[in-house]
Amino acid sequence: MSIWKRVGSILKSQKEQPPVQASNPMEDTVVGDIVNVDLEEYIVSGKQIYFDRGFPPHRIAYYLQNGNTISCLLVEKGRTYECFICEFVEGALDSPNDVPTSLEVNGGITYTLESQRSDMVRIEGNTDFRGSEDVMLWRYFGPDGQYFFLQWQDGKFVAMEGTKTPAGQIKFMKGGR
Repeated sequence: MSIWKRVGSILKSQKEQPPVQASNPMEDTVVGDIVNVDLEEYIVSGKQIYFDRGFPPHRIAYYLQNGNTISCLLVEKGRTYECFICEFVEGALDSPNDVPTSLEVNGGITYTLESQRSDMVRIEGNTDFRGSEDVMLWRYFGPDGQYFFLQWQDGKFVAMEGTKTPAGQIKFMKGGR
């Protein structure tokens, strides 16, 4: 090897490599990945990404499957991540105009409306909604850190009841693709 080839190899090795884009598992998890919440493992079977037109996503709902059980991990972005592990609840309302400001669930827990908004949603995998359409979302709070979420799209309601979970207790692992 000539001296010039050696010098060229040294110079090439000292070039700055382009920075590697950091991955954020709270937002970059995809269908087929594994999520561990409170020592319980789930596979991501669906993902809903909520956003306002022209702005980045601000809420993500991961549909988590463990055997025959399907739960939902709701991640809300702000200064920090607010995470809620939720179970789906059966119920019936006819219209988004019928949504009350106070809900009594299972005859015992009373929830109070905290916020209401309308967003666009993108869908991956199996979820309850269609993608690229508006979804209305109501967030209720209750006693002992319990929350209730109600979503509506095109005549269909989906209700979830859950608790806030610290983001540090959630572990994301890439699935075998």
